[in-house]
Amino acid sequence: MAERKLLVLFGSQTGTAQDAAERIGREAKRRHFHCRIEALDRYQVVQLVHEQLVVFVCATTGQGDPPDNMKNFWRFIFRRNLPPTSLCQMDYAVLGLGDSSYPKFNFVAKKLHKRLLQLGGSPLLPVALGDDQHDLGPDAVVDPWLLDLWGRILPLYPLPPGLDIMGPDVLLPSKFSLHFLDECISGRDGDLSQQEAAKEAPSELHPFAARVVSNLRVTAESHFQDVRLIEFDVTGSGIDYRAGDVVMIQPQNAPEDVQQFCQLLRLDPDGCFMLKPSEPETPLPAHLPQPCTIRHLVACYLDISCVPRRSFFELLSGFSPNELEREKLQEFSSAQGQEELYSYCNRPRRTILEVLCDFPHTTCAVPLDYLLDLIPRIQPRAFSIASSMLALPNRIQILLAVVQYKTRLSKPRRGLCSTWLASLNPQQGDVRVPLWVKRGGMMFPAEPDTPVVMIGPGTGVAPFRAAIQERVAQGRKGNYLFFGCRQKSKDFYCEAEWEELVRKGHLTLFTAFSRDQEVKIYVQHRIKENRGLVWGLLSHGNAHIYLAGNAKEMPAAVTEALKSVFQLEGDLSASQAEEYLTGLERSHRFQVETWS
Repeated sequence: MAERKLLVLFGSQTGTAQDAAERIGREAKRRHFHCRIEALDRYQVVQLVHEQLVVFVCATTGQGDPPDNMKNFWRFIFRRNLPPTSLCQMDYAVLGLGDSSYPKFNFVAKKLHKRLLQLGGSPLLPVALGDDQHDLGPDAVVDPWLLDLWGRILPLYPLPPGLDIMGPDVLLPSKFSLHFLDECISGRDGDLSQQEAAKEAPSELHPFAARVVSNLRVTAESHFQDVRLIEFDVTGSGIDYRAGDVVMIQPQNAPEDVQQFCQLLRLDPDGCFMLKPSEPETPLPAHLPQPCTIRHLVACYLDISCVPRRSFFELLSGFSPNELEREKLQEFSSAQGQEELYSYCNRPRRTILEVLCDFPHTTCAVPLDYLLDLIPRIQPRAFSIASSMLALPNRIQILLAVVQYKTRLSKPRRGLCSTWLASLNPQQGDVRVPLWVKRGGMMFPAEPDTPVVMIGPGTGVAPFRAAIQERVAQGRKGNYLFFGCRQKSKDFYCEAEWEELVRKGHLTLFTAFSRDQEVKIYVQHRIKENRGLVWGLLSHGNAHIYLAGNAKEMPAAVTEALKSVFQLEGDLSASQAEEYLTGLERSHRFQVETWS
């Protein structure tokens, strides 16, 4: 009989792909497979030639890019010198997780599936394309695909004689156990000393604790949106960045939420523990210190303010001593109960903490050993850097919109990271934020005479502020900025700075204030009004165009405006204008960075 080993490899940016990989792992264990689950970049990729059964779960980020934790794997698997028979012994399946509002929907999964086929792999199923935009999320695709997957795998790897598939009533072992200590013997509880950070370039595993220098509101007090310009001191970190790069920030839960969570689960925040893996090959969480306090675990690691996924309800139902609560939790975790779950959780954006409050009998019965199985890790947040080291040495600035909105729940919804950052007051002492820098997707031209046209409505202007500061410091001309917001008096970020640069001849600025007149005017209207200039810069000046901002309607509207410029000024047909834009993208003369 073939060895019943399954390898599940995931590339995940926000945790969704990891959650799906762990779901596959649980289903494999219920079918008595020996299953390993690993992030693609933690796996020794050269061992892939020896694997017989592999499921890949891959997210697609940004403009069709692989997630950070599979970039090394991605480079390796596309090496041209890999023989076409490399993976001829491997049965595989690829599950993609994407968002159909982005142009390169599930690009990574599609490309990986094709590449594994080229290397001789045998696909068990066509690639699955989960979509965040579906009312039921990716599960609308994942559920039927998984049923098909097991239908293909089990005939090839039958259950051992005398064993049946374990039912949902059987509780699988926890990944870790918590062993409490009489006292904390470590001086470190997640606070990173500057000396430790200085030994290597700051990274997700070793962030730099940057001091908050200032935290300024840049919108009028009467404006509905609170936007901050926050400055961090990175002296001594070894951090170096250029325009277009991104700062990653590791947020923390609010102290009142930490307190409430500990009370609900009857935890002593000062309790100190060591983690032990249940299986020897399971790695310890790299982001948790050993030993660790409950307070640090809840404040800095467990994402108690995220909207729980279906897997949360599935596991929680297994702990419930209360029949009514257990039945409701089981309904939420069933395929038939997904609309009900969407209505209860996703639509109103109900958090894990709020769900635990709604199921008090179950919450009291949650075994501590299962906390890390039940609640995902807080994911770092990415922000475009809004400053240049040439203008502000040893400083990083970000432009941050504080996320707050209403749903049918009485308490307003708040973004974890933006609310936490906005609450930090550098006047109240030495306030530190764990951060590191990574290369961004935008690359600005190296040639000093190349003009740049930047289209950045709202906080989309952040990377262009960095680029303009950098280019002005280098003495580069040809800086054109299209900026849009609601009202000149309310949310015209960095107004005085732009006006000073215009006065000195360093910047040509076009503004669109959508609510300052009866008819709404947006950046796309200003592009059309200045079509002669835009076309001239592109056709004669070899200009590069950059677009950043919200991923809803704006990118499509700006793209249509650019195509109309090409048609009207360049005398191109609609199809030629489309080809011209594609050519600009291919040569990196048109670059887009959007976020939802």
